[in-house]
Amino acid sequence: MNKDAATPDKPEGSRLKNFTRHERESGLHPAIRALHSRPVSRDPAQNTRAVHYTRIQRGWEV
Repeated sequence: MNKDAATPDKPEGSRLKNFTRHERESGLHPAIRALHSRPVSRDPAQNTRAVHYTRIQRGWEV
């Protein structure tokens, strides 16, 4: 069977270990940090699901 040179049988131990250590210690990715820091809209007109959920939880009827 013909093996592809780009996919070795075993990953390189030290290279893989250092890569995973670096990823683990680097923290959050900047894109994830930006998504979490976006302002949350509190306008009830834009957030109808939450309005209906809280209305039902409180026992209010329409």
